Amino acid sequence: MAYGKWIGAWIGAMSGGVLGALAGFALGSLFDSYTNNADETANNTRGGNRQNSEEGARNGFLFSLMVLSAHIIQADGKIMHSEMETVRRFLRNNFGEEAAIQGDIIIKRIFEYRKQQGEITWQRQIEQACMEMRRAMPEEHRLQLLVFLAEVAKADGKVDAIEIDAMRRITLLLGLNTSVVDQLLSLGGNSIEDAYRVLGITPDATDEEIRRAYRNLVRKHHPDRVATLGSDIVEASKKKMQEINEAKERIFKARGLK
Repeated sequence: MAYGKWIGAWIGAMSGGVLGALAGFALGSLFDSYTNNADETANNTRGGNRQNSEEGARNGFLFSLMVLSAHIIQADGKIMHSEMETVRRFLRNNFGEEAAIQGDIIIKRIFEYRKQQGEITWQRQIEQACMEMRRAMPEEHRLQLLVFLAEVAKADGKVDAIEIDAMRRITLLLGLNTSVVDQLLSLGGNSIEDAYRVLGITPDATDEEIRRAYRNLVRKHHPDRVATLGSDIVEASKKKMQEINEAKERIFKARGLK
């Protein structure tokens, strides 16, 4: 992925004064490549079409990730170093130190923009942005966005109620069930209660309901479904699948299932 194009689009939008692009007004045009506009690609080769579509998908995903990460980081009114570092680490590990530095600048500019515009305008633009993401992204990509947001929210060792509320609102705006939030926030937990929450079921669920819930999660979160977003996203998806499998095994062991 040519991260320079992605970062350049952000900085260009902000330094040029078109700050509304941060949360909706430019997302439609950015996602034109994501949805593989037929007119635009008519003169490309088939291989070129695929490459452009995949790069557009990845750019769109990262653009969305930055907007929503900034929103979650500021949800409780505090900007925590650990939450910022989660985003920096993602950029640094996958695109290098320069990307981490520029990404840090971008998020801080989003914070400034939010302060300048006020909460009513910001919340309205977040809503518009999420609606564009919902229109352009397949379900598995939207789910992967939420996985990352959950990691940001958990980075400081606790998740405040206001952060959970912000994640649930984003989840609804992305067209997903809010039960996903409890599932994702429970990933990595060691208790049997966490395991049930990861699978999105209650302890009184039948054995068949447990198996069905697990199969549904595998279908939605399988790493192959995010392959177009790049190897780093695939690796994150593999980690999530491992945690889902561990939750399933914990429940199966407690129930004596195979």
